[in-house]
Amino acid sequence: MVAKPAGMLTREHLQWPFFGEDARTLASELDSFISGGGLGEIDHADADSACKKLVAKLGAAGILRHCVPKEFGGVCEEIDSRSLCVIRETLAYTDGLADFAFAMQGLGTGAISLAGSQELKQQILPKIARGELISAFALSEPDAGSDVAALSCSARRDGEDFILDGEKIWISNGGIADIYTVFARTGEAPGTRGISAFVVLADTPGFSIVERIETIAPHPLARIRFDNCRLPASQLLGMAGEGFKIAMRTLDIFRPSVAAAAIGFARRALDEAVAHARSRKMFGATLSDLPTAQSTLGEMATAIDAAALLTFRTAWRRDVQKLPTTSEAAMAKLTATENAQWVIDQALQLFGGRGVRVGEITERLYREIRALRIYEGATEVQKLIIGRELMKSAGKKAG
Repeated sequence: MVAKPAGMLTREHLQWPFFGEDARTLASELDSFISGGGLGEIDHADADSACKKLVAKLGAAGILRHCVPKEFGGVCEEIDSRSLCVIRETLAYTDGLADFAFAMQGLGTGAISLAGSQELKQQILPKIARGELISAFALSEPDAGSDVAALSCSARRDGEDFILDGEKIWISNGGIADIYTVFARTGEAPGTRGISAFVVLADTPGFSIVERIETIAPHPLARIRFDNCRLPASQLLGMAGEGFKIAMRTLDIFRPSVAAAAIGFARRALDEAVAHARSRKMFGATLSDLPTAQSTLGEMATAIDAAALLTFRTAWRRDVQKLPTTSEAAMAKLTATENAQWVIDQALQLFGGRGVRVGEITERLYREIRALRIYEGATEVQKLIIGRELMKSAGKKAG
């Protein structure tokens, strides 16, 4: 079931100079959709069915149009990071599974938008926008998570086809997706320079779901396998050997939206904590009257705004300034996910024993936030990215 919010998500931050009237209009439309029951009842006990229904509802409402370029049914000429952030923050505030269903439609086909042939884009992207296809992004492997250079899933050329062999793990939407963007080693060069990207349809012979994976915050997740899986060369994205660059460009677009989702979780936790503190009777007053509680709430609010400023700065830099955001996106994801984990923990602490009870909003948020510090680049990887980019910049200045 969708829990009733303590109050609608506040929108003061949309008055910041990073946003224009289009973002505020989008936020209003999202609020109307959600308050009108557009998400319906969300059964977290059956994540597969829930996600399928959510994709269909988000597609019918036109929200998934923000996941693809305008030419293929989208809203903007190219995918707009600020719109993704507004949508994910709003959906995460409401329900983590709703945020997940939206996010994977974009991440799963981002590489197609960036590097697919015109025919492939026309075949897939309009259906993604309408919620008629479900997508997945398949990069991680049992022995290659953060270390993409260690990737071993392979694709060998065979005439006009490629033959794919190997496994992928931790694949979101694995088991329910209709299409998978898959990264495999084609061997043009050592390390990351010898990786290519492909589109694999779920009904392709040789493709299988090996294992369904359960996590602390349920969502469709699987280990998948390719055994002599034959793909036409037309399903190659970009040129052979460009897969790593395509993957990183895709993550640069969507990484700020992970930060925005974390902010949505954190804002919900703060709102719940404030409402609880105002009503909880304690020591002849309310919890909100205690200086310690006020101090904690103040720190929580500050941590959220700090993360939001980094996040929306990143999206604005990409959308408006058209500048690289590798370092900025890493800073945003690092700060937003770590701060959100802390904010939610503090909210749960303010709730006391009630906070850990199954079914409470704080308990759900505590489970939902944890994965965001890992997927699309763990916190430790974000630190390395920032440090690497810093050294590159210092080298250019010295040169």
